[in-house]
Order: sequence, then C-alpha cells, then structure tokens
Amino acid sequence: MGESVWATGGAADPVRRPVTGAGRLLVAVYALFAVAATSRAVYQIATKFDVAPVAYVLSAFAAVVYVIATVALARAGATPHLVAFVAVTVELVGVLVVGTITVSGVVDFPADTVWSNYGQGYLFIPLVLPFLGLFWLRSRRR
Repeated sequence: MGESVWATGGAADPVRRPVTGAGRLLVAVYALFAVAATSRAVYQIATKFDVAPVAYVLSAFAAVVYVIATVALARAGATPHLVAFVAVTVELVGVLVVGTITVSGVVDFPADTVWSNYGQGYLFIPLVLPFLGLFWLRSRRR
C-alpha cells in the first residue's frame, strides 16, 4: 500500500512506461539504421579502409551511435532515457556537422558516410530521425 508509482514503474511513471505504438516504430527505424550503418562500416573498413579512413571511421561512429540509441530507446527507465537523449543529440550534431561539411565542400570525403549531405544517400532519414527521437523522448517525460 505505501509503495509509490515511481518505485513500481506503474502507468503514472512517464519514464518507465513500456515502448508502444509510435515508439515501437521509432525503435524499429533506429534498429534498421543500426544494422545498415554497422554493416556498411564493417564492410568499408574491412575492404577499403585505405581509400577513405576518415569517412569510414565516421560511418563506424554513426553505427555505434545508432546501436546505443536503439537499445536505450527500447528500454524503460530514467537511465536509458538519459542515454537515449545523449545518443540522439550526438546523432543530431553529427548529421548537422558532417552534412554541413560535405555540402559546403570544406572537406571532400572520397566516400560518403551515413551523415554525408545530411543523409542524402538514405533519403534524408538521418536528418529527420534525431528530431523525431528527441520529440518522442520529450513526450515520454510528460
């Protein structure tokens, strides 16, 4: 009887609710990008790392960010929420910085990364995804 909703993770706890509805779709898209970015980075690093090491390391970094974001978004609780927020924010900064660098031509990568040209090679989903992730995380805090 004296147990609080915060301790039990009940429905009134905005951070500990299970992922449902749109959240599941968001996690599925993040998982797809985690697999795609990881596969791409592993292939690029294993077969042609000497061609574009910076681009391929950036692809690997993006893959790690997507994996962390996927796992954290799929979990309930305050710590996964914070980890997801940090990962999605890093993703947003990454896609904006790498996108701006590649679009402006300041640095000419010999190969594209997931975040090159704001994710143009992935239908600009890498540009939109972190905004959706941050919006969803914010809505879960209410």
